Amino acid sequence: MLNILTLAATEAGEMLEGLKAIGAGLGYGLAAIGPGVGIGTVVGNAISSMARQPESAGMVRTTMFLGIAFTEALALIGFVVFILLLP
Repeated sequence: MLNILTLAATEAGEMLEGLKAIGAGLGYGLAAIGPGVGIGTVVGNAISSMARQPESAGMVRTTMFLGIAFTEALALIGFVVFILLLP
């Protein structure tokens, strides 16, 4: 009887660890959706702006890269948070 209870407790612990890993993976996947949409919006608007006023392309390009960097930082923060929550 004791062996069965020990085995059940061990399996429950392993299942809990597996569910934590699945949750962290899903959480990071959901956290990556927002920055993906944000980068698409930034680049799309920058291309539209450069097409309308080609003389401002240099300034728009610089601003676009800054926007991409800040948006990508959100994805990295999400990655770090979910890795820290994993253990």
